[in-house]
Amino acid sequence: MTDVARLAGVSHQTVSRVVNKHPGVKSTTRMRVLAAIDELGYRRNNAARALATGRTSTLGVVTLNSTLYGPASMLYGIEQAALESQYSISVASLKSADRAAVGQAIGRLVDQGVEGIVVIAPLVFVVEALSDVPTDLPLVAVEGDVDADVDVVTVDQTAGAQSATEHLLGCGYETVWHVAGPADWLEARQRLAGWRSTLEARGVEVPPPLVGDWSPHSGYEAGRLLARMPEVKAIFAANDSMALGVLRAFHEHGRAVPDDVSLVGFDDIPEAAYFAPPLTTVRQDFGEVGRRSLALLLDQIDSGARAGKRLVVGTHLVTRQSTIAGRAR
Repeated sequence: MTDVARLAGVSHQTVSRVVNKHPGVKSTTRMRVLAAIDELGYRRNNAARALATGRTSTLGVVTLNSTLYGPASMLYGIEQAALESQYSISVASLKSADRAAVGQAIGRLVDQGVEGIVVIAPLVFVVEALSDVPTDLPLVAVEGDVDADVDVVTVDQTAGAQSATEHLLGCGYETVWHVAGPADWLEARQRLAGWRSTLEARGVEVPPPLVGDWSPHSGYEAGRLLARMPEVKAIFAANDSMALGVLRAFHEHGRAVPDDVSLVGFDDIPEAAYFAPPLTTVRQDFGEVGRRSLALLLDQIDSGARAGKRLVVGTHLVTRQSTIAGRAR
């Protein structure tokens, strides 16, 4: 830092203010310091900063040991938001699917000296475990229960499912069938509730949902049953991977999408636009989830208290050729 100050012709304190994004620095001075930092390849010594300030500039994330698109994308969104705020991330994956594993993961992160923790909490047992966490630990739950006693950032899964169901009903179908996710996932419950409430509000038949496990195989097995039922004309699958399995099953049965049945998924995975046909789906803004969860956590760190906030991120329906309306457009 001394070398940067000498090259930029400013004091050591001014360099520190620029590095820590202090607002009280003239723009010309800030540019000169940043140019010196770039020329010298300066990197902040976080270990020294931690000794001087008692802060590590490290945040913890507890996540599932999963490659599912949703949790993986949320982790990426949180990591990018942290980098933008000059924080590093330490990740603790759950070693088992139980309440005790959550406490153990949080304990590992606390031992590393993280300043706060984001918990990606889409399963019921994870939310329940958060009640055991000391209230003086800065913590935000992502995709947690909005009634939990922690700050929560969540995607409006219910509204997303409603938009998918409304879209299919708007195509002229009498009802919509649903391939649901596993019951212990909050997202699956909320998408199921959004689908059901939309049909009930319209006063149409609510078919029995078929339950999958998020995998293409479970969607395929559900699709094999649905494809043999000529009354099935519209399907909302709780994620794109299961929708892919449904597509395969209907193709094997000789029923074309969307000519014989329209299909909507959820997540808008990168491959969704390249399904045959391209999939109409509900997109989640994982970048916004990351930014909002990080902002909540940093507010807690600065204030020393949880605010009990509930932030909800909206969804967006992406229409493609797997529905009649998508094809017409």
